[in-house]
Amino acid sequence: MNAETIKKASAIYFSLLKERVIDETSEHFESYFEPEVRQTVLLLADESGTYIIEAPKRIHLVVQPTGSVFATNFTHMRDKHNQVETKKQFHLMSVILMSFLASMDQNQVAKIRTKREGISFYSLERKVDELIMNWDRSLKSMPNFGDEERIDMKEVVTMWKYMEVDRADASLRKVNKRTRIGLIASSMRLLETEGLVVILDWDDIPKVIPKQELFERIEYLYHDYERYEFMKKLVSEEEGEHAEDTQD
Repeated sequence: MNAETIKKASAIYFSLLKERVIDETSEHFESYFEPEVRQTVLLLADESGTYIIEAPKRIHLVVQPTGSVFATNFTHMRDKHNQVETKKQFHLMSVILMSFLASMDQNQVAKIRTKREGISFYSLERKVDELIMNWDRSLKSMPNFGDEERIDMKEVVTMWKYMEVDRADASLRKVNKRTRIGLIASSMRLLETEGLVVILDWDDIPKVIPKQELFERIEYLYHDYERYEFMKKLVSEEEGEHAEDTQD
Protein backbone atom coordinates (compact mmCIF):
# COMPACT_ATOMS: atom_id res chain seq x y z
CA MET A 1 0.00 0.00 0.00
CA ASN A 2 1.72 3.18 -1.17
CA ALA A 3 1.33 6.76 0.00
CA GLU A 4 -0.75 7.78 -3.03
CA THR A 5 -3.27 4.99 -2.36
CA ILE A 6 -3.60 6.01 1.28
CA LYS A 7 -4.03 9.65 0.27
CA LYS A 8 -6.80 8.84 -2.23
CA ALA A 9 -8.56 6.46 0.15
CA SER A 10 -8.45 8.96 3.02
CA ALA A 11 -9.84 11.74 0.82
CA ILE A 12 -12.71 9.50 -0.28
CA TYR A 13 -13.50 8.29 3.22
CA PHE A 14 -13.49 11.75 4.80
CA SER A 15 -15.61 13.05 1.93
CA LEU A 16 -18.10 10.29 2.70
CA LEU A 17 -18.03 11.19 6.39
CA LYS A 18 -18.93 14.75 5.50
CA GLU A 19 -21.43 14.17 2.67
CA ARG A 20 -22.69 10.64 3.54
CA VAL A 21 -23.13 9.96 -0.17
CA ILE A 22 -20.96 10.66 -3.21
CA ASP A 23 -22.27 10.18 -6.73
CA GLU A 24 -20.79 9.83 -10.19
CA THR A 25 -20.27 13.59 -10.47
CA SER A 26 -17.84 13.56 -7.55
CA GLU A 27 -14.12 13.77 -8.21
CA HIS A 28 -13.74 10.77 -5.87
CA PHE A 29 -16.21 8.42 -7.58
CA GLU A 30 -13.90 6.87 -10.18
CA SER A 31 -10.93 6.81 -7.80
CA TYR A 32 -12.92 4.71 -5.35
CA PHE A 33 -13.09 1.80 -7.81
CA GLU A 34 -9.33 1.50 -8.16
CA PRO A 35 -8.81 -1.92 -6.50
CA GLU A 36 -6.22 -0.89 -3.90
CA VAL A 37 -8.03 2.36 -3.11
CA ARG A 38 -11.35 0.56 -2.69
CA GLN A 39 -9.83 -2.02 -0.35
CA THR A 40 -8.27 0.73 1.76
CA VAL A 41 -11.56 2.64 2.00
CA LEU A 42 -13.36 -0.56 3.02
CA LEU A 43 -10.69 -1.17 5.66
CA LEU A 44 -11.11 2.35 7.05
CA ALA A 45 -14.88 1.85 7.14
CA ASP A 46 -14.62 -1.52 8.88
CA GLU A 47 -12.18 -0.27 11.51
CA SER A 48 -14.42 2.66 12.42
CA GLY A 49 -17.64 0.66 12.51
CA THR A 50 -19.09 2.12 9.34
CA TYR A 51 -20.37 0.40 6.21
CA ILE A 52 -20.03 1.15 2.50
CA ILE A 53 -23.00 0.70 0.16
CA GLU A 54 -22.07 0.52 -3.51
CA ALA A 55 -25.04 1.48 -5.69
CA PRO A 56 -24.79 1.83 -9.49
CA LYS A 57 -24.29 5.61 -9.45
CA ARG A 58 -23.65 6.35 -5.79
CA ILE A 59 -21.52 5.29 -2.85
CA HIS A 60 -23.10 5.56 0.61
CA LEU A 61 -21.49 5.56 4.04
CA VAL A 62 -23.67 4.41 6.93
CA VAL A 63 -22.98 3.67 10.57
CA GLN A 64 -23.10 0.09 11.81
CA PRO A 65 -25.87 -0.36 14.39
CA THR A 66 -23.38 -1.60 17.00
CA GLY A 67 -19.66 -1.29 17.62
CA SER A 68 -19.14 1.97 15.76
CA VAL A 69 -17.05 4.91 16.94
CA PHE A 70 -19.75 7.09 15.37
CA ALA A 71 -22.66 5.44 17.16
CA THR A 72 -24.51 7.88 19.43
CA ASN A 73 -26.75 7.45 22.43
CA PHE A 74 -30.20 9.00 22.72
CA THR A 75 -28.85 12.18 24.36
CA HIS A 76 -26.41 12.80 21.51
CA MET A 77 -29.12 12.21 18.95
CA ARG A 78 -31.46 14.61 20.75
CA ASP A 79 -28.73 17.28 20.71
CA LYS A 80 -28.29 16.82 16.95
CA HIS A 81 -32.00 16.65 16.15
CA ASN A 82 -33.77 19.07 18.47
CA GLN A 83 -37.18 17.89 17.24
CA VAL A 84 -36.63 14.65 19.22
CA GLU A 85 -37.43 15.53 22.82
CA THR A 86 -38.12 12.28 24.67
CA LYS A 87 -37.61 8.55 24.22
CA LYS A 88 -41.37 8.05 24.09
CA GLN A 89 -41.56 10.55 21.26
CA PHE A 90 -38.70 8.83 19.46
CA HIS A 91 -40.43 5.43 19.73
CA LEU A 92 -43.55 6.88 18.10
CA MET A 93 -41.45 8.60 15.44
CA SER A 94 -39.85 5.22 14.71
CA VAL A 95 -43.31 3.78 14.01
CA ILE A 96 -44.05 6.71 11.69
CA LEU A 97 -40.77 6.20 9.85
CA MET A 98 -41.37 2.47 9.54
CA SER A 99 -44.86 3.06 8.12
CA PHE A 100 -43.38 5.46 5.58
CA LEU A 101 -40.64 3.02 4.56
CA ALA A 102 -43.05 0.08 4.36
CA SER A 103 -45.33 2.06 2.05
CA MET A 104 -42.44 2.45 -0.41
CA ASP A 105 -40.85 -0.98 -0.02
CA GLN A 106 -43.49 -2.83 -2.00
CA ASN A 107 -43.84 -3.81 -5.64
CA GLN A 108 -42.26 -1.88 -8.51
CA VAL A 109 -45.49 -0.09 -9.41
CA ALA A 110 -45.85 1.24 -5.85
CA LYS A 111 -42.22 2.37 -5.84
CA ILE A 112 -42.57 4.27 -9.11
CA ARG A 113 -45.78 5.91 -7.97
CA THR A 114 -44.35 6.92 -4.60
CA LYS A 115 -41.18 8.27 -6.18
CA ARG A 116 -43.21 10.33 -8.67
CA GLU A 117 -46.03 11.58 -6.45
CA GLY A 118 -44.69 11.23 -2.92
CA ILE A 119 -46.86 10.77 0.15
CA SER A 120 -48.75 13.61 1.80
CA PHE A 121 -48.38 14.14 5.53
CA TYR A 122 -52.14 13.73 5.89
CA SER A 123 -52.15 10.38 4.07
CA LEU A 124 -49.29 9.21 6.26
CA GLU A 125 -51.23 10.33 9.35
CA ARG A 126 -54.17 8.15 8.25
CA LYS A 127 -51.90 5.17 7.65
CA VAL A 128 -50.29 5.49 11.07
CA ASP A 129 -53.66 6.05 12.74
CA GLU A 130 -55.09 2.87 11.21
CA LEU A 131 -52.03 0.92 12.28
CA ILE A 132 -52.09 2.16 15.86
CA MET A 133 -55.86 1.74 16.22
CA ASN A 134 -55.36 -1.89 15.14
CA TRP A 135 -52.71 -2.23 17.84
CA ASP A 136 -55.10 -0.67 20.35
CA ARG A 137 -57.76 -3.29 19.54
CA SER A 138 -55.17 -6.06 19.84
CA LEU A 139 -54.07 -4.78 23.25
CA LYS A 140 -57.63 -4.99 24.58
CA SER A 141 -57.75 -8.70 23.85
CA MET A 142 -54.02 -9.40 24.39
CA PRO A 143 -52.56 -7.10 27.09
CA ASN A 144 -49.06 -8.43 26.43
CA PHE A 145 -49.24 -7.69 22.71
CA GLY A 146 -45.88 -6.36 21.57
CA ASP A 147 -43.80 -7.82 24.39
CA GLU A 148 -42.40 -10.61 22.25
CA GLU A 149 -41.60 -8.12 19.48
CA ARG A 150 -39.87 -5.81 22.01
CA ILE A 151 -42.21 -2.94 21.17
CA ASP A 152 -43.90 -0.89 23.89
CA MET A 153 -47.28 -0.94 22.18
CA LYS A 154 -49.14 0.58 25.14
CA GLU A 155 -46.82 3.59 25.26
CA VAL A 156 -47.02 4.19 21.51
CA VAL A 157 -50.79 3.74 21.37
CA THR A 158 -51.47 6.01 24.35
CA MET A 159 -49.24 8.81 23.11
CA TRP A 160 -50.73 8.75 19.61
CA LYS A 161 -54.38 8.51 20.69
CA TYR A 162 -54.19 11.67 22.77
CA MET A 163 -52.35 13.80 20.21
CA GLU A 164 -54.34 16.34 18.21
CA VAL A 165 -54.24 16.53 14.42
CA ASP A 166 -53.25 19.93 13.03
CA ARG A 167 -55.84 21.74 10.93
CA ALA A 168 -55.34 21.20 7.19
CA ASP A 169 -54.70 24.92 6.68
CA ALA A 170 -52.06 25.17 9.42
CA SER A 171 -48.64 26.43 8.33
CA LEU A 172 -46.12 23.67 8.81
CA ARG A 173 -43.40 26.26 9.20
CA LYS A 174 -44.93 26.91 12.62
CA VAL A 175 -46.31 23.45 13.20
CA ASN A 176 -46.72 22.21 16.76
CA LYS A 177 -44.55 19.12 16.99
CA ARG A 178 -46.74 17.81 19.81
CA THR A 179 -49.54 17.19 17.30
CA ARG A 180 -49.73 14.21 14.94
CA ILE A 181 -48.91 16.19 11.80
CA GLY A 182 -46.19 17.99 13.70
CA LEU A 183 -44.61 14.71 14.78
CA ILE A 184 -44.83 13.40 11.22
CA ALA A 185 -43.12 16.58 10.02
CA SER A 186 -40.35 16.09 12.60
CA SER A 187 -39.94 12.45 11.53
CA MET A 188 -39.64 13.36 7.87
CA ARG A 189 -37.12 16.09 8.68
CA LEU A 190 -34.85 13.41 10.13
CA LEU A 191 -34.78 11.79 6.69
CA GLU A 192 -34.46 15.18 4.99
CA THR A 193 -31.43 16.02 7.13
CA GLU A 194 -29.78 12.81 5.92
CA GLY A 195 -30.45 13.75 2.29
CA LEU A 196 -32.88 10.87 1.74
CA VAL A 197 -36.13 12.76 1.02
CA VAL A 198 -37.40 16.13 -0.17
CA ILE A 199 -40.28 17.86 1.62
CA LEU A 200 -42.51 19.97 -0.65
CA ASP A 201 -45.60 22.22 -0.55
CA TRP A 202 -45.10 23.58 2.94
CA ASP A 203 -47.85 26.18 2.47
CA ASP A 204 -50.33 23.92 0.68
CA ILE A 205 -50.57 20.15 1.15
CA PRO A 206 -47.19 19.07 2.55
CA LYS A 207 -45.79 15.88 1.12
CA VAL A 208 -42.54 13.97 1.23
CA ILE A 209 -40.79 12.77 -1.93
CA PRO A 210 -38.30 9.92 -1.49
CA LYS A 211 -34.97 10.35 -3.26
CA GLN A 212 -33.17 7.57 -5.10
CA GLU A 213 -30.70 7.46 -2.21
CA LEU A 214 -33.46 6.21 0.10
CA PHE A 215 -34.49 3.42 -2.26
CA GLU A 216 -30.83 2.39 -2.46
CA ARG A 217 -30.56 2.30 1.34
CA ILE A 218 -33.62 0.06 1.46
CA GLU A 219 -32.34 -2.28 -1.23
CA TYR A 220 -28.67 -2.48 -0.31
CA LEU A 221 -28.81 -2.06 3.48
CA TYR A 222 -32.16 -2.40 5.24
CA HIS A 223 -33.06 -5.70 3.58
CA ASP A 224 -30.01 -7.24 5.26
CA TYR A 225 -31.41 -6.55 8.73
CA GLU A 226 -33.88 -9.05 10.16
CA ARG A 227 -35.37 -6.42 12.46
CA TYR A 228 -36.27 -4.19 9.52
CA GLU A 229 -37.93 -7.04 7.65
CA PHE A 230 -39.80 -8.09 10.79
CA MET A 231 -41.05 -4.55 11.46
CA LYS A 232 -42.01 -4.05 7.82
CA LYS A 233 -44.05 -7.25 7.92
CA LEU A 234 -45.71 -6.24 11.19
CA VAL A 235 -46.60 -2.78 9.90
CA SER A 236 -47.70 -4.00 6.47
CA GLU A 237 -49.91 -6.79 7.86
CA GLU A 238 -51.63 -4.46 10.30
CA GLU A 239 -52.17 -1.77 7.67
CA GLY A 240 -53.30 -4.33 5.12
CA GLU A 241 -56.32 -5.19 7.22
CA HIS A 242 -57.74 -1.74 6.46
CA ALA A 243 -55.85 -0.75 3.33
CA GLU A 244 -56.77 2.41 1.46
CA ASP A 245 -55.29 4.76 -1.12
CA THR A 246 -52.21 6.56 0.26
CA GLN A 247 -52.43 9.59 -2.03
CA ASP A 248 -54.40 12.79 -1.60
